[in-house]
Amino acid sequence: MTLNFQSKPALLLIDIQQGFDDVAYWGGGRNNPDAEKKAGELLQIWREKDLPVFHIQHCSTTPGSRLHPSHLGNAFREEVKPQGEESVIKKNVNSAFIGTDLQERLESLGITQLVIAGLTTDHCVSTTTRMAGNFGYEVFLVEDATATFDKVGVNGEKYTAQLIHDTALASLHKEFAEVVSIEEVKNA
Repeated sequence: MTLNFQSKPALLLIDIQQGFDDVAYWGGGRNNPDAEKKAGELLQIWREKDLPVFHIQHCSTTPGSRLHPSHLGNAFREEVKPQGEESVIKKNVNSAFIGTDLQERLESLGITQLVIAGLTTDHCVSTTTRMAGNFGYEVFLVEDATATFDKVGVNGEKYTAQLIHDTALASLHKEFAEVVSIEEVKNA
């Protein structure tokens, strides 16, 4: 599988929202502090090439959530703020395909390749990537433009964000997506 800009791949930027800036709220530790910056670099490439961009926005149904529409954290990060006619897909579950018209929009544009970046690697990024792969899209997941948070296991053990990130990517690579770096995308 090779990324081909001639086929007009769509960029999915998942949940790159201000609510994720509150690291303590999400578990206390985070990996890849440059993920949003790199996602912004991807967005710039797509804008320069006039390729389709979909900004995925998690709109939690839990009133106290940092991602609830009533909370300032629901807003997109500055690095990836939608502009002009760029599509915004609002979701309230882990997959950008559930309860949205994302698949219909991609089909109407004849999209066969997706490039995915965003937050968090093991939740919404993983779920959307798995579904995209199952729907038959050629998916490229940009590992250094994604990030996650520390997790606590069922027996109270702590797992670092980097371990969670790495294992989530390992579970997706070659099964649901090709895991790539931003440099590989730039050189495609």
